[in-house]
Amino acid sequence: MVSEARVIELHYRIEPGTERALAAWVLPEVPVPESQPHDRMLDYLKALLLAWVARTSRNAVVARNLAVRWLKRHPQVGIDPDLCVLEPAPPRAAELESLCTWRPGHSTPRLCVEVVSRNHPYKDYGEVHERYAACGVEELWVLDPRRLGPKKLGGPVPVQIWRREPTGAFVRVHHGAGPARSEVLDAWVHSQGATVRIADDEAGLSPWLTQEEAERAAKDAALADKEAALAAQQAERAEKEAERARRIALERQLEEHARREK
Repeated sequence: MVSEARVIELHYRIEPGTERALAAWVLPEVPVPESQPHDRMLDYLKALLLAWVARTSRNAVVARNLAVRWLKRHPQVGIDPDLCVLEPAPPRAAELESLCTWRPGHSTPRLCVEVVSRNHPYKDYGEVHERYAACGVEELWVLDPRRLGPKKLGGPVPVQIWRREPTGAFVRVHHGAGPARSEVLDAWVHSQGATVRIADDEAGLSPWLTQEEAERAAKDAALADKEAALAAQQAERAEKEAERARRIALERQLEEHARREK
């Protein structure tokens, strides 16, 4: 009898050059429509990653839906991640139309992110990891905070993280609610309601901010400091007024006492 608590690991090999792989991994000619919640979440995650690149002064680029190709003989084969981090940044990154890893300066993305969509919930659970394994990505996130994935493929779960091991194997190291560790970012992925956050710590006490959020927080902090300084000035003024009032009252008492003594 097999114990229900038993953990089962599956390992299998893929031949990236086979007809099956080539047929299944051809990039679509037209973009796949995205829902507004899907789009908003990716915009937010991209903003977080851009802020991370800026504050760490990294030579990196964050891209959305960039075609990644790794077979020079079959350039139509590839994948277009919802988000990817290219580090180091490729030449003329601002004009980049696709990433071709056989070109000079075009390195495989260190991190790729897929957000499960209602239109294509199966591919992110049962297909994409094979292509990312084949192209050499260091780390892959499959995010499903809205629980849109199919049950028969082990889902839905908010966070999956796949990571390349020193042996070259591409292993799923997290499959669940989170928090989950990202080695590429040296941070933690947190599922919160229908979205995902990134934080420096496992408890989520030091969340990452977008540039806009950081600027707003700085303005709020400056305003709070100004209000605190104003309150301190008002308290000091009030104390001085109270001391003056006490001094006047004492002088009047002394004057009254002196009159009575006469």
